[in-house]
Amino acid sequence: MTLTIGSKAPNFTAMTTKGMIHFHNWIGDHWCLFFSHPKDFTPVCTTELGAVARDMPEFERRGVKVIGLSVDPIEAHHRWKEDIEETQGVSLEYPLISDPELAVAKTYGMLPAQTEGVATDRTAMDNQTARSVFIIAPNKTIRAAITYPMTAGRNFTELLRVIDSLQMTDLHKVATPANWQRGEDVIILPALQDDAAKSAFPEGWTAPRPYLRFVADPVQ
Repeated sequence: MTLTIGSKAPNFTAMTTKGMIHFHNWIGDHWCLFFSHPKDFTPVCTTELGAVARDMPEFERRGVKVIGLSVDPIEAHHRWKEDIEETQGVSLEYPLISDPELAVAKTYGMLPAQTEGVATDRTAMDNQTARSVFIIAPNKTIRAAITYPMTAGRNFTELLRVIDSLQMTDLHKVATPANWQRGEDVIILPALQDDAAKSAFPEGWTAPRPYLRFVADPVQ
């Protein structure tokens, strides 16, 4: 299965460190950050899981539920969770999916569908493409997807920025420019003609080009 922006996020049932979940039911009417790992007890992933735990107040403030996945048995997850808490100084309160049969990883295109074997027979390098992040909207569509190499830790501040952009542009006919941060000017969508834009943005905008119309952040 090839998943792209706009695809329906596949549903699944899986065991997690917080018990069994039915994915779509677990998301409910929230946004979701779903991120994966190629193996338990891997160093970069250990720091990432801790970083997300520290950022949980920011995700919660945005109405985002967070869930991780690693292709190892649940017993290993619970041991790894203890290591993460001891080395990163924060408790993991969000669930971590166990995927020992690689079913979820294959469903989400993180591993080829024809991949053979189970997690315990494979190394982190075998599963190196299971380093994906999916941002999923409340309607269960994939709104962003990024895959990272094993050597580059993910920047969750950047992922929060992407979520801010997605949530704002769902409410207003704008897009966010390069390196945008909350409170900075945004771009009026080209589909919104000037007459309609005057109604939506009565205070006006600046336009160095007719197709490039900047306006103040509508939710700052």
